[in-house]
Amino acid sequence: MSREKDYDLCIIGGGAAGLVTAAGAATLGAKVILIEKNKLGGECLYTGCVPSKALIHSANTAYSINTAKQVGLSVNLNVVDQSAVMQHVDDVIKRIEPNDSPERFQKLGVEILFSKAKFVNAETLSVGQQTITAKNFVLATGSRPAIPSIKGIDTIDYHTHETIFNLQENIKHLIIIGGGAIGCELGQSFSRLGSDVSIVTRSGLMPREDQDMSEVIQQQFEVEGIELYLKNQVREVVKTKQGIAVHLDDPQMTVIEGSHLLIATGRQSNIDNLGLEAAKVDTENGFLILDSRLRTTNRHIFACGDVAGPFLFTHMAEHQAGIVLRNTLFKLPVKSQTSRIPWCTFTAPELARVGLSEREALEKGVKHNVYTFPFDEIDRAITDDQTIGKAKIITSPRGKILGACIVGPQAGELIAEYTLAMSAGLSLSALSKAIHIYPTLAQINRRVADQRLKAGLTENRKKWIKRLFGLRGRG
Repeated sequence: MSREKDYDLCIIGGGAAGLVTAAGAATLGAKVILIEKNKLGGECLYTGCVPSKALIHSANTAYSINTAKQVGLSVNLNVVDQSAVMQHVDDVIKRIEPNDSPERFQKLGVEILFSKAKFVNAETLSVGQQTITAKNFVLATGSRPAIPSIKGIDTIDYHTHETIFNLQENIKHLIIIGGGAIGCELGQSFSRLGSDVSIVTRSGLMPREDQDMSEVIQQQFEVEGIELYLKNQVREVVKTKQGIAVHLDDPQMTVIEGSHLLIATGRQSNIDNLGLEAAKVDTENGFLILDSRLRTTNRHIFACGDVAGPFLFTHMAEHQAGIVLRNTLFKLPVKSQTSRIPWCTFTAPELARVGLSEREALEKGVKHNVYTFPFDEIDRAITDDQTIGKAKIITSPRGKILGACIVGPQAGELIAEYTLAMSAGLSLSALSKAIHIYPTLAQINRRVADQRLKAGLTENRKKWIKRLFGLRGRG
């Protein structure tokens, strides 16, 4: 008979996923230990969500000042001190930091060890000079920037989102390799803060989204003077006296010269040096093999957060933490859901989506209808001078919502209504019937839903309605 385990739950990694799992387990009465090799808070607090959104706020404020003439104001921002902006970013981190402090979690009953951890067998973890056993383990070790194989990359000083917020000098010309969320958010932010910005990407911007939606962002970037090198491969990067030269593999042999280089080409799981082979945890192509309950091939080792994938969002990490808790503590066979996960890229305008895109529906052969409505016909968008963008809804032929995408002001907030509607199994007609406050941007959610009703009002149906009810209008 095996000896009593040291803990009910042992969590490796103190980012969002690990902290939510630890707090939930301790609150429910479990004996919990959390192991973190650096600081609690992880990528989201120190190098991801929090600093990037603080930077975006400063950038958008600068843009509002510089475009104030559009709303009848005479004001101009001549020079931006980017070091002062970075100090603001650091101040925001420090304001939120206490929420992830060791003291807070220790008060909840979580034991915390700051050390590296490695499995020595399928049920034992080595931490420093001690070994730990637990009924269940949770891998919440996160992810890190994936650095592409580019000639010369090892000979230059480049940045990722993990280092860019440490800069104190003004960035004269930022070259970004990668056109996803990180590249787009940081590229537009530094452009609005006075830097010249060039973005190089092998595809278009935001390749996961429908082209008609991502093109709205592309057009705005072009208006703001951001140089875009789309569908381009980087052949080589070279260190120069002025900074960095990026050589493109195109017929023109284009060379982009800048002062700083940011790599934003995706992320990879942190699964190295954990002793996974000894723990009988299998991987494939650098990713954990997980079932729908977030169990690894060792049924007593679970994973959540970025290391689990496929969606690398803090809100997904929180969702997965709840799945892990129900499976480990209550032995409930609860599955993680992936079909109604919302996300947002916080450019200006924002781009948010939940569920299927139009392209995905076509690729999967799903019968569907598409309804759209532009922001330039929403009164609140007009009063706020934010009319760029549209809402786009994908439905089944019967009106069930399969997906929604919004590119426009406050898209990250507006998408929540569709997320709730999809989670509750509501049809598009339910949004048409709901009363939305006037004037708000949320009016677009009802207006796009109304397009389904209008589409069904054919000329024959209008003639039938007129005859049935004795109406005398035109048409």
